[in-house]
Amino acid sequence: MSNPISGVFNGNASLDKASLDKAKRKTTERAEDTISGDSSKPAKAAAPRADELVLSDIAQRAMAEPAFDRNKVEAIKQALKDGNYPLNARRIAESFVSMEKLIG
Repeated sequence: MSNPISGVFNGNASLDKASLDKAKRKTTERAEDTISGDSSKPAKAAAPRADELVLSDIAQRAMAEPAFDRNKVEAIKQALKDGNYPLNARRIAESFVSMEKLIG
């Protein structure tokens, strides 16, 4: 079974190292072939390619949706304006104390 990210065997460590070495050799050979090329033709430098990021469908949907419930936020805002949102001053103070302890 190969690793879906690198495409390299994801099993025994010695086999994994061997696969990595083989992949490195292939990459080096391809690079040398590109550089040396045919002696009758002038060698061309490979044009730099732009980086590209491809997101899965799930990642695209997650990026499109907000990370919070907008309706709930609006309901809390309205409750605060109306004075109907229960605030516990002691609990708020305790939270500040614990944050101060974390900071230093």
